[in-house]
Amino acid sequence: MDDAAMAAPSTLCFVSRKWPPAMGGMETYAHELSKALERDMEVLRIVLPGHPDGSVPGPLELIRFGVAAAGRLLFAREPAEVTHVADMASWPLGLCARIRRPGARIVLSAHGTDVSYPARGGPKGRLYGAYLRLGARLLGRATVIANSSATAACASGYGFRDIRVVPLAAEGPETRPGPPSRRLLFSGRLIPLKGCAWFIREVLPHLPEDITLDVAGIASDAGEREALQSPRVRYLSRLERPALWQAYSDALCVVVPNVDTGNGTFEGFGLVATETAAAGGVVLAARHAGLQEAVAEGRTGLLLPPGDVGAWADAIREVADWSPEERKAFIRASQTHCAEHFTWDRVARDTREVYADPAAAGSEWQAAR
Repeated sequence: MDDAAMAAPSTLCFVSRKWPPAMGGMETYAHELSKALERDMEVLRIVLPGHPDGSVPGPLELIRFGVAAAGRLLFAREPAEVTHVADMASWPLGLCARIRRPGARIVLSAHGTDVSYPARGGPKGRLYGAYLRLGARLLGRATVIANSSATAACASGYGFRDIRVVPLAAEGPETRPGPPSRRLLFSGRLIPLKGCAWFIREVLPHLPEDITLDVAGIASDAGEREALQSPRVRYLSRLERPALWQAYSDALCVVVPNVDTGNGTFEGFGLVATETAAAGGVVLAARHAGLQEAVAEGRTGLLLPPGDVGAWADAIREVADWSPEERKAFIRASQTHCAEHFTWDRVARDTREVYADPAAAGSEWQAAR
């Protein structure tokens, strides 16, 4: 492939095992980015949709998808100039694309959990760490797009060297914020890292009794499900996107209380925090890993110490005491910032630059460290 073609690729194969209607940041990323990219280039999608209830595909479905996707990449009649594999665990599919077209540009997306899992230790963690190191060795010139500096640093530990940070975006249906209720909102996967159970057990009892918590998400962890039994918690299960965005704006504030679980896992970005700001809500998030890049401190939300009960309770009481004018001013400035910095068009533009010049992207992150 000549230099001109490499500088301006026009065909893309986008591969993702994370796709709606399954809910989560990785699914939103894959769907919104590929949609934005196709405005300027030809995009072939190879994706595995989630289940109608918002849950993710099971192991057998993942295996069948991996085999089918590998076959399509290996035997493609006209292989794309760029193959973008939307998570690190699926790196062998990038190798399949390279076998079919040795000069193809291979890009992997790193999100957080998919590179931090080895830190949990144990046989599975060590095996997965070895698996990622093998991918770094076999793919060689592949470029990694990380959603935050924390994710980039973790990915580099496995031997990936060509890395660029491209923060995510938040765009959704228009909402009409009304007077804030006395209900807080938590939205996301109910796993210990996200801190919902911690918040219910530790922070909620320190708030005025009329402040309650709505929880939107899929409860797959037993400990998280148990915490939902609190009389001050209303479990909404999975909300469709328009309803979720309205819930962001209607809540007193949206809490993203990630905690340190002690096993090395971390939040790669924290899309809920950015979506809340874009929707016209007020977000309080833990100053934890990628959340520090998902929230512009003081502009789109407030960052609080992870696990600090007093700091969380004080911040929520402070937001509850804002006057209507103070709240409107904060939300107006927050939405303006999001409209300028957190759009999928910007993510697509940054991603296309990586497709065209990955070497420069990698050196940019190295210099920033």
